[in-house]
Amino acid sequence: MEKIWLKNYPAGIAAEINPDPYPSIPDLLAERWSNYAGRPAFASFGTELTFAELNTQAIALAAVFQQILNMQKGDRIALMLPNVLQYPIAMLAALRAGLIVVNVNPLYTVPELVHQLQDSGATAIIVLANFAQTVQQALLQVNVPHVMVTYLGDVFPRPKAWVLDGYLRHIKHVIPDFHLSHVLRWRELMAQAKSLHLTPVTLAPDDIAFLQYTGGTTGVAKGAMLTHGNIVANILQAEAWFLPLMTGEAEIMITALPLYHIFSLLANCLLMMRIGALSVLIINPRDLAGMIKDFKRYRFSMITGVNTLFNALLKAPGFNQLDFSRLKFCLGGGMAVQRAVAEKWQTVTGRPLLEAYGLTETSPCVASDPVTQTEYNGSIGVPMPSTDVCVLDDNHQEVALGEVGELAVKGPQVMAGYWHNPAETAKVFTKEGWLLTGDIVSIDAHGDIFIRERKKDMILVSGFNVYPNEIENVIAAMPGVREVAVVGVADENSGEAVKAFVVCDPGVTLDAAAVIAWCRTQLTGYKLPRSVAFCDELPKSNVGKVLRRLLREQGRQQDVSCVKPGAQPVKPLKA
Repeated sequence: MEKIWLKNYPAGIAAEINPDPYPSIPDLLAERWSNYAGRPAFASFGTELTFAELNTQAIALAAVFQQILNMQKGDRIALMLPNVLQYPIAMLAALRAGLIVVNVNPLYTVPELVHQLQDSGATAIIVLANFAQTVQQALLQVNVPHVMVTYLGDVFPRPKAWVLDGYLRHIKHVIPDFHLSHVLRWRELMAQAKSLHLTPVTLAPDDIAFLQYTGGTTGVAKGAMLTHGNIVANILQAEAWFLPLMTGEAEIMITALPLYHIFSLLANCLLMMRIGALSVLIINPRDLAGMIKDFKRYRFSMITGVNTLFNALLKAPGFNQLDFSRLKFCLGGGMAVQRAVAEKWQTVTGRPLLEAYGLTETSPCVASDPVTQTEYNGSIGVPMPSTDVCVLDDNHQEVALGEVGELAVKGPQVMAGYWHNPAETAKVFTKEGWLLTGDIVSIDAHGDIFIRERKKDMILVSGFNVYPNEIENVIAAMPGVREVAVVGVADENSGEAVKAFVVCDPGVTLDAAAVIAWCRTQLTGYKLPRSVAFCDELPKSNVGKVLRRLLREQGRQQDVSCVKPGAQPVKPLKA
């Protein structure tokens, strides 16, 4: 379609970006780092890591990968780290060594971790000690030759490190015992690195930088191949778009979203490195009181988050008393920003809550509200520079302006495909090369994009994708379960929550607590059903397909947190 949105671009923002001068992510970042050397790049628990220190430690660790672990360009390394200082060091080190970063959610269960390690073929993993027990159990099913364990205090001075790690182990009891043979210790390897020298690796835009796992349309986790060229392009697109709000001098970003999530990885980590800003790492965003202490310590000028985070902050004691005089940039993504939250946020902080849209498969940013926007308007904004979009019908034909259809995207940020999965890759690209997003939208005469509904059955829990097939497979394996279907229902805290509809075998009685307990052994917390309904049968089409639409309607009508043992089963709905 014609790029009608260009007329809505703020003055001074170019329609195109030029990634050609930068073959790789390290090349892009290194261009300005000499100017930022003494500035703090990341902060955690009151300790700051300057750009010079980050660069030095990343080069040292990259040499460890090459000369101690004998890793070669293109090898995969899994990072199972929350928002700690080790993450940017390890991520940048891996890229400098030409490795492919496999981001892993530290809260994964053993089956989830096993799948991701097996599928990626990772030959090394770096894990925070708090989660090493999960890795220990996963290694019974998958071979990963190199396991590096780090403690939170490994990057802090000795006295502080001893106090912090001792507190976490003996007082908070958040570091379970683990037993890993041939384990490598972060602090020991970094000490050895002092005598090593990194052999430079030549990288090209087509080289893969990240395998970012996503469920796509099927619920089976697939690795989106994000190349150096994809990420460089999206950094430049975001920089061009948001630069009018960012001076680089003394900019401070609050990073509560996990860096292993593509939104935070791009916006809070890589973009902040590019512009020389300080990113304040929040390891536990549920600790709102602790986060507000960080707000007071660092007079932040930027913050990103999902709707649920902004909503929680607005309700947190003391938040409305903070000094927002330096705040200039608030960006919501990962899930829809709700009007009530956006309007209250602007009332409290004095700044509009802008909304951005993207996918794992697009590195991630596709569209965003203009930085000149002064209030919430319900759209996800307009396409970023060098980005094409169109709206297609079920036959992949473009619909008329204003009509509803599936959003399709082209641009330099669009992934190379799914790792070792050409069949799934083919499903999401049209013959003309458009990436199908699965989101049903309309575009108005100004180029603003409005999401109408999701084509996929994906459930969005606090910004994280939850796929019904994955949960259904787990519940279906439970003894006594005959059939199961999973849908998303509205939830004021998480946006959506998982609801399971279960049909038991004849003569079998199950209760919600048993179903949830079964799921807890195999699924991460945000994927667990928040409610379970028992029915005589599931509504189906004439060919036997479960009609999730009817279940979603019933879920809205019967909004219960739990079905108690002995409760009457839900009456079956008819198709």
